[in-house]
Amino acid sequence: MYNYLISGLPVSSEIELPGAIATAGQTEDSAVSIRYASVAAALDDAAVSGEIARGPTWEMAGETFLLRVPRVARFLITAGREIALELEPDSTARDAAGFVLGTAFGILLHQRGAMVLHGAAAAKDGRAMAICGVSGAGKSTLAAALCREGYSFVTDDICVIGLNAAREPVVWPDGRQLKLWAQSIKRLDLGERRGEAVRDSFEKYYVTPCGNAVDRPRLSAIYVLREARPPFQEGLERLTLPDALRRLDYEAYRPGLRAKIGQRPEMLSYAATVLGHAKVFMLSRPRGFEHLPETVAALNAHWDALG
Repeated sequence: MYNYLISGLPVSSEIELPGAIATAGQTEDSAVSIRYASVAAALDDAAVSGEIARGPTWEMAGETFLLRVPRVARFLITAGREIALELEPDSTARDAAGFVLGTAFGILLHQRGAMVLHGAAAAKDGRAMAICGVSGAGKSTLAAALCREGYSFVTDDICVIGLNAAREPVVWPDGRQLKLWAQSIKRLDLGERRGEAVRDSFEKYYVTPCGNAVDRPRLSAIYVLREARPPFQEGLERLTLPDALRRLDYEAYRPGLRAKIGQRPEMLSYAATVLGHAKVFMLSRPRGFEHLPETVAALNAHWDALG
């Protein structure tokens, strides 16, 4: 049995999860269990409560969610507490691990009612910034570059926003490594921190961060990346509250599936609380590694000015 801390939750797993950072936690204290089991290709009407909703690769009823990843595995995610998986023929645990840490765990977090953004986060002096954007926008690369400038790494890919005792938004340290393409690793001189490939066919690797946040840093700002090309000019633009609310909804992890799982009214109220403390900015910057230092410098200056 393997033990991890993922998105602030103690996890016990029968499957090794490369990229997650192991802990010495006790299995009986785990909030989430991940195990091998027989998982049917479709939900059984008699075995689940509620009407079954279906999509091309998923089915859902009540607190039960079936996810099918062709040629990899089937995952049954239940009540925000358990992920059961069955490997497809010729698939391996390593093939499935990335989907456990990604889509399956994201669905589990949505079942728990968490605010989950598709983004990375870095922190300095107890304050965190979340970095969001579409896949391939450069979120992980920018977070890695900030960590080289003295920031602490908080999370990559799945960014969970909670509230502390004062009802201020905080980011849950995720206990996983960065995932970076080979070119990013080379440009950021992180070769000594490179681990194994995320998948055999990918030139994307797990990378040990330069420094990890231990406590839950207070969320001060959310930066949404986009390329600076017409009609967008290079620079930072703060979003109004209505636009920020819409943007948070759009930047959710797997927003289509999150919408199917529900809890939209509660999430809108939660988002309004978050935005009472954290500002949302659109960060338009030129693409390309040659422009990364100026992006980091501009973001660092803006962050310091926010105080």
